[in-house]
Amino acid sequence: MTEKRGNIIRLRAIITGVLFAAIICLLTPFNNIYRQATLLGGGHFPLAPFCIFFVLSLAVMLIGNISRRPYILRGSELIIIWIQMAIGAGIAYTGFARTFLINLTAPVHFATIGNMWREKLLPLLPSQLMPREDAITMLYRGIDGGREMNWGEVILNIPWKAWLEPILLWGAFSLLSFGVMFCLVNILSRQWVHNEKINFPLLKVPEIIGTAVNERALDRLLLDRFLLAGLAVPLFLHLLNGLSFYFPSVPNISTFAAAGHYFPNYGLFSGFAKLKIYFYPAFIGFAFLTSRQISFSFWFFFFAGCLLYGVLNVIGIIIPASELGITFGPTLSRPEEMQMIGAYGVFFFFLLWLARHHLADVTRQSFFVGKPSSTRTEWFDVRLSFWGTIGGIAALVYWYVRLGTSPLTATLTVLAFFMITIVAARIICQGGIAYFTLTAAPLDGIIALFGTKLFAGVNGVLAGMSQKTFFVDLRESLMPSLVHGRKIHHGLHPGLLLFGGLVATVMLSLAASFGSMMALCYRFGMRELNQEWATRTTVTVYENIFRLVNNPTDTGSWVFNFAFAGALVMLLLVIAYHRFYWWPIHPIGYLTAYSSAMRILWLSFFIGWACNALCMRYGGIAFFRKATLFFVGLIIGDFLMGGGWAIVGIFTDIGYQVLPD
Repeated sequence: MTEKRGNIIRLRAIITGVLFAAIICLLTPFNNIYRQATLLGGGHFPLAPFCIFFVLSLAVMLIGNISRRPYILRGSELIIIWIQMAIGAGIAYTGFARTFLINLTAPVHFATIGNMWREKLLPLLPSQLMPREDAITMLYRGIDGGREMNWGEVILNIPWKAWLEPILLWGAFSLLSFGVMFCLVNILSRQWVHNEKINFPLLKVPEIIGTAVNERALDRLLLDRFLLAGLAVPLFLHLLNGLSFYFPSVPNISTFAAAGHYFPNYGLFSGFAKLKIYFYPAFIGFAFLTSRQISFSFWFFFFAGCLLYGVLNVIGIIIPASELGITFGPTLSRPEEMQMIGAYGVFFFFLLWLARHHLADVTRQSFFVGKPSSTRTEWFDVRLSFWGTIGGIAALVYWYVRLGTSPLTATLTVLAFFMITIVAARIICQGGIAYFTLTAAPLDGIIALFGTKLFAGVNGVLAGMSQKTFFVDLRESLMPSLVHGRKIHHGLHPGLLLFGGLVATVMLSLAASFGSMMALCYRFGMRELNQEWATRTTVTVYENIFRLVNNPTDTGSWVFNFAFAGALVMLLLVIAYHRFYWWPIHPIGYLTAYSSAMRILWLSFFIGWACNALCMRYGGIAFFRKATLFFVGLIIGDFLMGGGWAIVGIFTDIGYQVLPD
């Protein structure tokens, strides 16, 4: 009976999660962008949600132990609150708010005589997708006297009428995109969670804390000697470095080192000339919690990718970057990295092949040929998900076509968006990568396969603009968080309340993030905010769009060759992985070989893999379980120190950064 009661989620937990998510969304733009303080969000294990979750867990334990009454929130409910906050934190920053307004207004504000955007680009862009030019000017300059106004007065003085049509159109695009993600996760969850039983490393720490709360054993968990030893490492490290940041006379321990100068610029090891070493205790913890096969594959393929540059250099193959032509990948810089286009495509079809029986069953049910499953593990009927996915994709294609895109380009663009998003969600959720970036963008794959003619005129403008909105900056994308949410919801009831809580979180987070960002920009002026990354990446996108529609350059033959090579390597990897139980390499590692995330995290995965292997080999299962708490302590300590210094940053002009930006 106790177990069944623990599986029932009460309305109080859902409401608490929605409210905390909304608060995070309201505060994040001001904290992250204006104050430049420690990020409240960031990645798929964001700072503020975990700190709030941890403090709530402590408060629930203390109140329950003092009053000797049942806890006001169960452990399972605390985890529900955490995932809702994590979703909100992603939408509030890179997942949406950080670049959205710049993306909408850049073609007008950054148009100059030299770049000719006003003459060549703006006539192709549907006017209803952007506000009037005077509203854009005010967005970057700020409302006259806005700094002296309170937030309520600023909100009342925003020219909302000028934004009404863009909000409606982009709101429809956003809700349709998120709706398709919900449906896809509902379809894939049984395969990923139940059939394949994939590991979810990023959920381990919240689950361990939640289980301890359910068993009224959180105090024993936090006093465990292994966990305390793990806590001590980041506490000492960041206490010393934080004090040194504010008081330079205090010595510090560097967590960064440039190792590239140890390698030559030419020759076999030239690919390591820009090697950097970062030390993040939390990410070492995540790597330890990831399966050894995956953590090994991440750093192995990172080194293999660096070595490939040297091999090509030794044999005299030096390929100019101009061979890439026009690309949108956030970190794509060399033709060799186009291997990822082929690799992503093959891995996507590998995922479909693994799920072939499940997808066939879903299809039969959706056409009323097969019987529905007697035990439902999804949020709602998979038949609704099936038709919702098809209907949502069709509606998105219509959105593009209605604004002037050709049906073929619109269809390929939408399908590429969700194909890449599904693969990225699998990498993040199974690989435990809290900080993930794409190498190549979805449009790069279409251009490599079909050329640039598909993106002539308005086709290229709408595709590039919409891609920047949700489908290229995946550091805080929604779909991996939805997969995590589906895993957390497994075995909990009522399903409709849980699903409704996520929908409400997404809707309110979108509204709160957009409103907060609008108020911030119109009060201070966007040009006064430190938006260097968002501005630079957005302007680069429009420069590429301009080249695409004005003077398209076809990609070189090397791009296709490397894309084909990437597909072939991935095909061999998935065959070996699926056929040979002893095979030591996981295909997911190859997909991150050129990601900027792995340039930061390779050392963390190496240390986490080595510690995992050594503990299991020489300590046995009993010691491995105890040692796990040490690495859990690393994660908890790193994030608590990040939260502590974030609070300090509120009262100072600068903030000490614990986690990567």
